[in-house]
Amino acid sequence: MAVSSTSSGSLKTGVCLSTDRPDNPFTGQVIFETDTGKVFVWAGSTWVNIGDTSGEGVQLPSGTTAERPSSPTAGQMRFNETTGEPEWYSSSLGDWVNFRNAPLVDVSYLVIAGGGGGASGDDAGAGGAGGYRNSYASETSGGGGSPETPLTLSPGVSYTVTVGGGGAAKAASGGAGTTVGNSGNNSVFDTITSVGGGGGGGYNGVNGASGGSGGGSGRSGSSPGAGTANQGFAGGQGATDRGGGGGGAGEAGNTDGTQHGGDGLVSSITGSAVPRGGGGQGGGWLTPTGAPGDGGGGTARGGNGDTNTGGGGAGGSSGVTSGAGGSGVVILRYRGSLTPTISAGLTSTTTTVGSDKVTVFTAGTGTVSWG
Repeated sequence: MAVSSTSSGSLKTGVCLSTDRPDNPFTGQVIFETDTGKVFVWAGSTWVNIGDTSGEGVQLPSGTTAERPSSPTAGQMRFNETTGEPEWYSSSLGDWVNFRNAPLVDVSYLVIAGGGGGASGDDAGAGGAGGYRNSYASETSGGGGSPETPLTLSPGVSYTVTVGGGGAAKAASGGAGTTVGNSGNNSVFDTITSVGGGGGGGYNGVNGASGGSGGGSGRSGSSPGAGTANQGFAGGQGATDRGGGGGGAGEAGNTDGTQHGGDGLVSSITGSAVPRGGGGQGGGWLTPTGAPGDGGGGTARGGNGDTNTGGGGAGGSSGVTSGAGGSGVVILRYRGSLTPTISAGLTSTTTTVGSDKVTVFTAGTGTVSWG
């Protein structure tokens, strides 16, 4: 081994045997303290105890959570004085992991079910929007629900994803509609299930269906469908010669007037502010005076809900086929250092937004995993 000069630790190469530490150490320099029997290495900003002659083992560098290295390397280890636990840096997860825990994956989600289809016949009610559940940032869920908590998942485990389709249109029929519109299908991510939107109702007792958001009723004599708590609102009540608007994620049908679909909600989980989850516009014998709910609801007399918004389909009228509900969507946002593995059966795109990645599932059913 090389020995330091008699100056106060001015060694430039090799291992220093000394009772004094160098004044100007270089990264990687090692010193054996002859008076304590301990071995230290200069880590660029601090001396790290890497062992001693008494058999006490290796001493990890230590510091608080706030003092973690700003540019850690894969496998770097330290003792966290805040948590009282040793930890290591996972480059694949882009995070520090406690020694006794498996690395975890935090995922924010927006899960929207398929919208309900409108009823057909005179004065037909519109379909309600698909259920809307959101855990991204401070954005709310449907039906006035609070933001949900992102999921903490295990790497290497496959999690179910299903994108619900919209409720099918109802064929044109003359006179009073006698059957309720087709409800939308559920969308799923792991334990999160959003309920399909309710189909629209006719009159003469043909009520709108309940769902994520409820379907609007036909004219007097039938009732609108209810929404699901923390997912969507109820449909609107029909009036003479006019069907009720479908419920939306952000408000009930008819909030803005008879035949108006309930508005949806706006989310920026993809990096852009996009409205989704609007109710369909009520149909009717008279010229429609309402409007579809902002967020993909279908326009009156047969308009379909927009694709991948969960928008409700519009009500029909005599001789006019009702609108189909729009398909749902599942959107996941997570750390950009992660790479998803997506099974066959799902249609998806993955983009980078800032330091995160966003995967948007637009159709199908299958699984996703990370790491």
